[in-house]
Amino acid sequence: MDVRLKRIYEEVSDQDGMRVLVDGMWPRGVSKEAAQLDEWMKAVAPSADLRKWFGHDPDKFADFKRKYKQEMHEDEEKKQALDQLKSYVKQKKVTLLFATKEEEYNHAVVLKEILTKQ
Repeated sequence: MDVRLKRIYEEVSDQDGMRVLVDGMWPRGVSKEAAQLDEWMKAVAPSADLRKWFGHDPDKFADFKRKYKQEMHEDEEKKQALDQLKSYVKQKKVTLLFATKEEEYNHAVVLKEILTKQ
């Protein structure tokens, strides 16, 4: 399984494979044409409350990870979207796109972990 992470503000590459935006909100300053997305999967993003609580604080990352995974298993829409994402990953290279400047402590990192451990 080839799952990559990339900020949506980085240049599109032939190496990206399927480009999937995994944020709940559209990133500022990026046009839909420039994004060159194959899919926008809003449902796999953390809830607004969880996202705000976490605030990309490295000290909260372990708790965020646990709570986010719990959300993914308890919310039917999130479960279905995650299953769809898993099916893409089994078939092709997928790049998970996110907007935050924080590249180490974010939900896309957790998603990649979930997808590659299946």
